[in-house]
Amino acid sequence: MQGKIIAVCTSEHKGQRKKNVGSARLLVGLGLEGDAHAGFAHRQVSLLAMESIEKMRQKGLDVNPGDFAENLTTTGLVLPALPVGTRLRIGDAVLEVSQIGKECHQKCAIYYQAGDCVMPKEGIFAIVVSGDTVSVGDTLEILQ
Repeated sequence: MQGKIIAVCTSEHKGQRKKNVGSARLLVGLGLEGDAHAGFAHRQVSLLAMESIEKMRQKGLDVNPGDFAENLTTTGLVLPALPVGTRLRIGDAVLEVSQIGKECHQKCAIYYQAGDCVMPKEGIFAIVVSGDTVSVGDTLEILQ
């Protein structure tokens, strides 16, 4: 099964929406180079499907890749259905799914606008096992 990377997003500070930078290096044991969340234990890289963002658009929100603070926006894969431990290849980079969803301790602006947020239920997190540059348009392949 394959998907595609449609945005590569970083932010300089935590708590900010991320911006699509088009391309960035995945650093082993850290995450995306230049991202404020890099190095955060088992949540080094966050992924969210465009299909999930579309759900929020259908609720009337003007949201785009990066607005949920995800690093990689994908299409074509049902991310929350991937079990923890699943390995994903992007070029020569390998990510390992480390967490499905997350508990939000503080409600974000998206939650208050829509009464809901997809990241806690449909976002996934991964560690970087093998690094490489990841770019918009790259194929995302399930290895196991």
